[in-house]
Amino acid sequence: MKFVNTFEQFKNKRILILGFGREGQDSFLFLRKIFPKKIIGIADQKEFPISNFQFPNTKKYFGKNYFKAIKDYDIIIKSPGIPFKTLSRFRLDSKITTQTEIFFSALGGPALGGDNCPGKIIGITGTKGKSTTSYWIYQVLKSGGLRAHLVGNIGKPVLTSLLKAGKDDIFVYELSSHQLYNLKKSPHIAVLLNIYPEHLDYYKSFKEYALAKANITKYQTKNDYLIYNSKDLLVRKIAGKSRARKISIQGKYYELNRAAAEAVAKIYKLPMPKKLKSLPHRLEYVGKFRGIEFYNDSLSTVPETAIEALDFLGDKAQTMILGGYDRGLSFDGLARRLIKSSIKTLILFPSTGTRIKQAIENFQFPISNFQYFSVKDMEKAVKLAYKYTDAGKICLMSPASPSFGVFKDYAQRGDLFKKFVKKYAKYAKI
Repeated sequence: MKFVNTFEQFKNKRILILGFGREGQDSFLFLRKIFPKKIIGIADQKEFPISNFQFPNTKKYFGKNYFKAIKDYDIIIKSPGIPFKTLSRFRLDSKITTQTEIFFSALGGPALGGDNCPGKIIGITGTKGKSTTSYWIYQVLKSGGLRAHLVGNIGKPVLTSLLKAGKDDIFVYELSSHQLYNLKKSPHIAVLLNIYPEHLDYYKSFKEYALAKANITKYQTKNDYLIYNSKDLLVRKIAGKSRARKISIQGKYYELNRAAAEAVAKIYKLPMPKKLKSLPHRLEYVGKFRGIEFYNDSLSTVPETAIEALDFLGDKAQTMILGGYDRGLSFDGLARRLIKSSIKTLILFPSTGTRIKQAIENFQFPISNFQYFSVKDMEKAVKLAYKYTDAGKICLMSPASPSFGVFKDYAQRGDLFKKFVKKYAKYAKI
């Protein structure tokens, strides 16, 4: 594939890569391959360690004033972590683009001119469940002998993937709302799982967040497919406006992810694998220790996913670890679900742990069915879980909140939970 022709309109333009994380670096390598001698701008608020990356023919703008470089460039390739709302004052509508937009245009249409890269995109989005669904769809395609690639949020950045792409390639693309925002093209097969309030610090409103998610199907045609969760009211409303061929799916937690993978298997006339590998930190079964079953659901960062985890595990759940960074979400729905559950012990991290307790007490004052424990480290949380969970019951960590503040990220939070569960399994008493 001759990408110089495909990206001819970039040839005489001054290009700035805004944000130099994983995607930004991939965009740089891709452009450098196409335009070996072109001077490319790189801007990021962090000082990038030069020793880790080669910068031939570049202009670098690192530090807190990195936005100042914008005015000197014709095309801005924005990374997902930079909110569009922070750039509104620069009036960049005609010059800003993203890696996702470039990739979609190259695969599906003449927007960038010249040759089009062959291949298909299966796009997956949802507030929760998109990583597992993407991974399972990828496994279905690979086991069926197709040339599948796992890209986007879950896999690798996409642009360098174009360099070797052919007509038989299928790109399973996990799409965040940030990547979908302002996108003017939709994938051949779109999967829309659910939409809950999240990332409200990034968007102007929940409505703007939902509209970003809706772009996954907005530009589909009657020759495309939309696989959607018909139990989610907002998803169902978006699907009602879609021109694509619709495939309705339902299910709780992993059931929904599997239903989406099965729908893709039917489209491609492929058998479902007998067993699908799962990803960590997504209602992950840690094991049974001292008669207690432990589940790590560290990627639960909104109340709705904690509710789904409780629904999935049923009445055996006795102890729950909750709480984390506060994004201002309501915990009333979770409080009502906890009151109806079999949970007896709540182990709470700051700062939302306090708000979750208050939400419960608003419905259950003056008598509470729970015993509460406030903690600031995972080791203490696990010790309490062993002490107050009966044999034959379940301890669930599904925080309903982001990890920031106490932990580096959700993966560290989940890994520490698993570490201490296994460490204290050998102790008769704690």
